[in-house]
Amino acid sequence: MGLLKQGFVPWLVGVLFLISLLFCRADVHHYEFFVRESNFTKLCNTTTLLVVNDSYPGPEIRVHRGDTVYVNVHNQGDYGFTIHWHGVKQPRNPWSDGPEFVTQCPIQPGTNFTYEVILSDEIGTLWWHAHSDWTRGSVQGAFVILPAENETYPFPTPDADQTIILQSWYNGDYKQIIDEALATGTSPRQPDAYAISGHLGDTYGCPNDTIFRMQVDYEKTYLLRIINAAMNEEKFFAIVNHNLTVVAQDASYVQRFTSDYLLISPGQTMDVLVYANQNIGQYYMATRPFSDSAAPPIDNITTGVFYYTNSVGGLNASLITLPAINDANASNNFVSQIRNANVTQNPPLKVPTDIDRRVYIAIATNNLPCNTSECLNSVRFAASLNNVSFLFPRIDILQAYYNRSTNGVFTEDFPLEPPVFYDFTGNLTVLGRAADEGTRAVVLNYGEAVEIVLQATELGAGGSHPIHLHGFSFYRVGTGFGNFNNVTDPSSYNLVDPPLINTVHVPRRGWAAVRFFANNPGVWFMHCHFERHSSWGMDTVFIVRNGTTAETSILPPPPGMPRCPGT
Repeated sequence: MGLLKQGFVPWLVGVLFLISLLFCRADVHHYEFFVRESNFTKLCNTTTLLVVNDSYPGPEIRVHRGDTVYVNVHNQGDYGFTIHWHGVKQPRNPWSDGPEFVTQCPIQPGTNFTYEVILSDEIGTLWWHAHSDWTRGSVQGAFVILPAENETYPFPTPDADQTIILQSWYNGDYKQIIDEALATGTSPRQPDAYAISGHLGDTYGCPNDTIFRMQVDYEKTYLLRIINAAMNEEKFFAIVNHNLTVVAQDASYVQRFTSDYLLISPGQTMDVLVYANQNIGQYYMATRPFSDSAAPPIDNITTGVFYYTNSVGGLNASLITLPAINDANASNNFVSQIRNANVTQNPPLKVPTDIDRRVYIAIATNNLPCNTSECLNSVRFAASLNNVSFLFPRIDILQAYYNRSTNGVFTEDFPLEPPVFYDFTGNLTVLGRAADEGTRAVVLNYGEAVEIVLQATELGAGGSHPIHLHGFSFYRVGTGFGNFNNVTDPSSYNLVDPPLINTVHVPRRGWAAVRFFANNPGVWFMHCHFERHSSWGMDTVFIVRNGTTAETSILPPPPGMPRCPGT
């Protein structure tokens, strides 16, 4: 086993000792989520959305490192859904991870389910969101993890912190939008606007729209907790005349670096310090999408206001400077600066070196036959990993695996490399775009050292992809352009200080390599965090078998797991 081969036992003892010191007074928190339809007026139009506790975004969970959180979710809406605690590893507890028909069945209208969210070494900012259809577009909120008792920040303690959630806004029901697109075989429509923490700003022409405002005091330091909750858009973000110092990504500290803009993919979170050291006044904060795809999103800039106490005067929109929507150099330059911080508050660096299992995955968008009466064409949009377009079963995979009743639910034969090798990053306009459909999983032994190479292809519209793996943080050990070469490219890997993340940016015409130890038994979803791609099948499942002890095995299911329709 990879863990044993690389000195895992003494490392684990040290980690457990550190955890016992830091988490000696872990607390238990309880939240009540009431999920129902509420009306919101934006863009001079009233829209009914499914939200939590009548708010968009939903309530913030704020706890300390190592705590346990129970969230009782009451479905008072019209259809079933689930909730995922994005970036929380949930050790041995896939039952509360949340992806619909992967680890649970949807919570049906008129029922409730209590999630047990088990925190371990996560620190900083994460988030929660629905994991059914497109309901995460409105069912979402921040998950803030403060330092544990007797633990400090690895940087000067900020004077205050502020959560900023970047969002896509649609005039319409999010579930209905994707349901109609899937039924007709077409791409879902573009958003009507982008939002900052529920505010559309002053660039869309409706005088009743509100703008996000953050008040600061001169010479104070603020920690911004930035979440990209957009549906299909990577985002640039900046504050006019202010530098941003990145200190954490995906609930792990990184080596501090300063930039005048951020690039953040859907699903990712970043903790950023900003110093209120400019002339007292009002300054725009702004966000716009980044896309290197042949099918880019709407290029709208959404604004907020970063204003000093006692400031006077107006704002000057001409001062907003953001990279262009297609500035791939700005995107790649930003991502390249993110490295793991050698601080005691981070988990001890343990990068797998001797690999037990390699998985090489080609990412593509595809076409499949469209044969229903609602289809607008003979083919429909699809997406795939290694030419397998994921089909969601009607009984969740975790239940079938745990009960050893896998027949007809899933198979354990996801291809560990592309079935056909070709020039993935070349001109593929003449290449067929068909894919196979299936519910096929990768099965890992407990403790294996795993490497996944994610290869972007030009099949379809091309472009970057944010790939998220549930149940783990992984080390991004390498990234590059062109077709991955398994002989020469590993020599460029960073095994010294690779960032520990849960969502990786795979660049257009390029690849990214991640590594982790399979030390969390359970069923774990991996998918593109562009929701249209995930809805089309750009997903798979990693199953980690139990270890040899009770402490390395899946916890038993909690009482009251939602039942699948028809069972």
